[in-house]
Amino acid sequence: MKRLVSTALLARGLVRSCRAPTAAAVSRPAFQQFMNYSSGHVGDPNANGDSTAAQIAAARDTHQDFKPTSKSSDTSLDDIVAQDIRENPILIYMKGFPESPMCGFSALAVKVFQQYDVPIRGRDILGDLRLKEAVKAHTNWPTFPQIFIKGEFVGGSDIILSMHQKGELKDLLSDIAQRHGQKEDANEP
Repeated sequence: MKRLVSTALLARGLVRSCRAPTAAAVSRPAFQQFMNYSSGHVGDPNANGDSTAAQIAAARDTHQDFKPTSKSSDTSLDDIVAQDIRENPILIYMKGFPESPMCGFSALAVKVFQQYDVPIRGRDILGDLRLKEAVKAHTNWPTFPQIFIKGEFVGGSDIILSMHQKGELKDLLSDIAQRHGQKEDANEP
């Protein structure tokens, strides 16, 4: 009977060997039993939360030349968020980029700002989930896009659209649009 079960699982591609799963493995959900991720995600029976790089670096038989080096700086994600907000008159933490939004709400925010011919800086939160969590912690706002104008958190695309419809956004962005226009005039021959 056990041989029949493991052969059936093998035929479906769910088991990597012909041995029947242990009692401990059977008690876990199927997706955890048979999925192996080298990055230490749920389901890797060898994972203890360490990344592959950390496992390699900890191995005693790994030569120094082959151990991974850290490319991160001392700058925290909170510092990066604060710097982004400080340096960009209009900043959108969004799904995708201003040139290619990945959701309708992000696209709406970009379209509204394009009406005013202002420079838009966007940060993709889908590419870095730690950045996403840092932004949410900074604003105490759960959804995206999150829009900052002149260093102040304004809200999401619904709030920007409402401000646009009431004419409030035009007044708020007038000096940014004027400065942007002056920079473009200075760059033309």
